[in-house]
Amino acid sequence: MTNEKVVAEKLLQVNAVKLNLKTPFTWASGWKSPIYCDNRRVLSFPFIRDYIKSELCNVVFEKFPGAELLAGVATAGIAWGAMVSDQLKLPYIYVRPKPKEHGLGNQIEGFYEKGQKTVVIEDLVSTGKSSMQVVDVLKNEGLDVIGMVSIFTYGFPVATDIFSKAGIEYHSLTNYPSLIELAMDKGAVSAGEQEILLKWRDDPANWKGVL
Repeated sequence: MTNEKVVAEKLLQVNAVKLNLKTPFTWASGWKSPIYCDNRRVLSFPFIRDYIKSELCNVVFEKFPGAELLAGVATAGIAWGAMVSDQLKLPYIYVRPKPKEHGLGNQIEGFYEKGQKTVVIEDLVSTGKSSMQVVDVLKNEGLDVIGMVSIFTYGFPVATDIFSKAGIEYHSLTNYPSLIELAMDKGAVSAGEQEILLKWRDDPANWKGVL
C-alpha cells in the first residue's frame, strides 16, 4: 500500500473523511460535495494523531531541510503546526484569517524575523485561495515562504495553478484520488460510484449530485 493510501486509511478509521453520494454535503462556498474532510477529529485519537504528526515531520525534514520557521494556519492547522515544530525543534507562529480586532491587532501570532525561511502547515487544501492568502500575509511581513505541507488535498487544478504561479513548493500526505482508490479497494464504493466521485473533482462548483 502506498504511503498516500496508508494516511487515507488512517483518516477513514477515525471518520475524519466521510463519503456520501446519496446526500451530498454543502460547503461554506455553496458547493455540493460527496465528501467532507474534518481532520480535527484526528486530534482525539492519540496513536493516529502521532502517526500523522510524524509523517508531517518527515515531509518537512526531507523536502525543506532549510526551514527556519513553521507557520500554522488558523484554526485547524494551529495544533498540527505546533506539534510538528515541537518535534523538529523549530520556531513557530500561526496566522489568523484577519487581524485581531482588539489588543495588539495581530494577524500573525508569535515571534519571527524578516527573511526567515518559512514552511506553512495546513490541515486541508481545497481551492488553495485561503492558503495563498496566508502566504501573502507572511511575505508582506518579509518572511521567505519556501513551501507548504498539508494532511489532505482534493487536488483541484485551480489550487495546483495558484501554487505553481506563486512558486510555492507544495506537498500533501494524502489526496482525493488515493482516498477514492482505497475506498474502492475496500469495497466501500463501486466502479460506477468511483466514476461519479472522480467526475465531481473535475468541476465541483457545478456538480449537482447524483440524480
